[in-house]
Amino acid sequence: FNSVSSVHCIAVNPRGQDMALASQKAFCSSRPRTGGRARTNAVRVRCDAQVDAPRRNFLQQSLAFVASAAVLAGSHSGALAAALPPQDIKVLCDAECSAALESVEAITLPSGLKYKDIILGSGPSPPVGFQVVANYVAMTPNLRVFDSSLEKGKPYDIRVGAGQVIKGLDEGLLGMKPGGIRRLYIPGELGFPKGLKAGPGRPSVPPASPVVFDVQLLYIPGLETDE
Repeated sequence: FNSVSSVHCIAVNPRGQDMALASQKAFCSSRPRTGGRARTNAVRVRCDAQVDAPRRNFLQQSLAFVASAAVLAGSHSGALAAALPPQDIKVLCDAECSAALESVEAITLPSGLKYKDIILGSGPSPPVGFQVVANYVAMTPNLRVFDSSLEKGKPYDIRVGAGQVIKGLDEGLLGMKPGGIRRLYIPGELGFPKGLKAGPGRPSVPPASPVVFDVQLLYIPGLETDE
């Protein structure tokens, strides 16, 4: 006959980490013979590693911390990201403004550039070669911002018609007046022929892809008019 003994052990490995509680069935036999009959005794063995209470508490807290960190970095990362507030992006024409523009007919120039005036402004338009001070918000066709002077906190100085900026923006500024805001629908050949790489948190622009620019002409140095 064989008897079954139950063994329960808790051990600590050399690095101080708790090992899982091991439970197994051990088979052993005791074979003293009396009068030719085999006698078997059931033996129950229990071994416990001796770990002092403070160290055990420290190990348990450490494992709990590691487990929590793994959960946060893994399965719950998407939920945490979704819980973060949306990024506040400054624009010249918000969602309500863009919706109102849907009913406005675009003006198409011979080059293929299209635009819609949001605010007309007043005063003279900049002649070719004149410097202007303007704000801009550059977007993909689905209005995702990839560049903006508003986020840089400083308007942009542009010499109109001098090739300092992309052709579509150069041409779109020519008919504007100070104080005006215009949305430019720039075809690929007038935009970024080589495309733009994605910046942090910003979309990329594929080569020769159409782009949308909202432009605000602030003033034209040397052409201010007295009111």
